[in-house]
Amino acid sequence: MNNFTRLTEDELMGLLQQDKLGAFREIYQRYWKKLYGDAHKRLKNRELSEEVVQEIFSNLWHKRHTLQIKTTIGGYLHQAVLNQVVDQYRKQAVRAKHNEAFKLLSTETDTGTEDAIMLRDLTHTLETEISHLPDKCRSVFELSRKEYKSNKEIAQLLGISEKTVENQITKALKRLRMSLSHHLVLALATLLHKFF
Repeated sequence: MNNFTRLTEDELMGLLQQDKLGAFREIYQRYWKKLYGDAHKRLKNRELSEEVVQEIFSNLWHKRHTLQIKTTIGGYLHQAVLNQVVDQYRKQAVRAKHNEAFKLLSTETDTGTEDAIMLRDLTHTLETEISHLPDKCRSVFELSRKEYKSNKEIAQLLGISEKTVENQITKALKRLRMSLSHHLVLALATLLHKFF
């Protein structure tokens, strides 16, 4: 069968799982431009968007035998783009956070060793607690607090309502406050000890 353009998504998926390269090419040609547009709209970077889309198609080929698509190929690939975009934001946020922490530690030379250790521990604890938030909650929180995106921008980026964004931020802050209360008490006790 040479004319893959007339095939349905189910037929293409079946042939893809039989290692038919023509089926893969057809899926690629049908969706590459749309997926690139989805990625570029959010990342605003040509090379990064191309990299994200290539990664998605690479994964599609490598996982073709075990892949279970419950929606459509298009829906699956679109969701894969959103996941990759969030992952890119997360990586950028972590890099920015590390750079910020490094600058803070290196510029505040008058800070004592004890303060530096406490700051490092608090930063580490905060990052750990953020990483334990549920996926959607963590994504919304990081886009808000690390990428400084507005609730409206986050809602558009993740395809959710602004109310959901607000709820997820409130949920994240509540959990972090509870988790970090012990560290804040220790920090306050240390400060009081220095001054009295």
